[in-house]
Amino acid sequence: MKTAQVVFTKCCRAELVEHSTEIEPPEAHEVTGTTLATIISAGTELAVYQGLAGGTYPAHPGYAAVFRIDAVGSEVKGFRPGEVAFCMGPHRSFQRTKEEFVVRVPSEVPPEQAVFARMMAVSMSTLTTTAARPPAAVLVTGLGLVGHLAAQIFAACGYDVTAVDPAEVRRAIAFDSGIGRVFANVPPEIAGSVSLAVECSGNERAVLDACGAVRKGGEVVLVGVPWKKRTDLTAFDLLHAVFHRYVVLRSGWEWEVPLLPTDFRQNSIYGNIAAAMRWLSEGRVRVEHLFRVESPRRATEAFSALASASCDCLGIVFDWTNL
Repeated sequence: MKTAQVVFTKCCRAELVEHSTEIEPPEAHEVTGTTLATIISAGTELAVYQGLAGGTYPAHPGYAAVFRIDAVGSEVKGFRPGEVAFCMGPHRSFQRTKEEFVVRVPSEVPPEQAVFARMMAVSMSTLTTTAARPPAAVLVTGLGLVGHLAAQIFAACGYDVTAVDPAEVRRAIAFDSGIGRVFANVPPEIAGSVSLAVECSGNERAVLDACGAVRKGGEVVLVGVPWKKRTDLTAFDLLHAVFHRYVVLRSGWEWEVPLLPTDFRQNSIYGNIAAAMRWLSEGRVRVEHLFRVESPRRATEAFSALASASCDCLGIVFDWTNL
C-alpha cells in the first residue's frame, strides 16, 4: 500500500514523504483506517517546525486526525468499518490506534471541522479544573486558534467573556464568531473583577496584564506556552503582582487531566474531545470560518504561512482525500 506522511526534514522545512508499506491487519483492540483530514497545531507543531521546542529532525508532526474506519480488531465492539472517527494521529494518510482512543464523529460534522475538537480540548482542561463557575467573568488573552476557541467555549458555558488580542484580523474573526467584547488591550475598567484569566498567547506581558485584571484570589492559567522571551519584563514585575493581588498563577497544561476517566475523576482528555464533538454538532461552537484547506503536498507553504502570521485565518486543515 502506498502511504504518505508530512515530515519536518529540517528546521522550517516540511515535506510530504511517500513510500510503499505493507499494512498489517489491526490487532484485537485496534482500529485502522484512511485519513480524511488533519489540522495543524499552530502552537506545538509550529514550535517544532521553527526549532523552538528543542527536538531533533526529522520529526513527524500531527496529533489530530479524522479518518474513515477500514478495519477493526476482533475484540473491538464500539466501531465498525465505514464509520468516520477521530484519533490523535499524525499528518499521515493512514491511521492506526486502540479503540479506547477513538472518538466517533457525528454525521453532521464534516471531517475538516471535526478535527477542531482536538484544539478545543486544549482549553477544556482549564474549563474542567477551574474554581470559577458561571456566570463569572473570564478574560481570554491571545486569540489564535486555541484562544479563540477558548473564548467561544467559555461563553457557550455561561461565562461572561472578555477577549483580547492586538491583531485586528483576529479581533474581527472573534466578532464574527459572536464574541461580544473584544479589545486590542485589556480594558482598564475590568481591573480586579475577573475570576479567571485564560492566557493563550505565551507572552509575558499578557500574563502580567492578566494578573492586574483578576480579582483577589482569581486564577491566571497559562494555556499558551512561553516558547521564548518576548519582553524586557522581570520576574519581580510578575511576582509583585501575584503576591499583592493574591493571584493563583498556574500552568494550563492540558495533560493535567487523565487521558480517560478514572475512579473519582470523571473529566478526561478524551471525554473533553467527545464533548467538543457534540458541541460542534449542536452549533454551540462555530469553526467553519476559522480555517482554510490545503493539500498535504503544500505542507511547507502551510506551515510557513502560519509561522509568518501571513495567513488570514486561524488554522489550516490538510485534505487527504485527493492525494
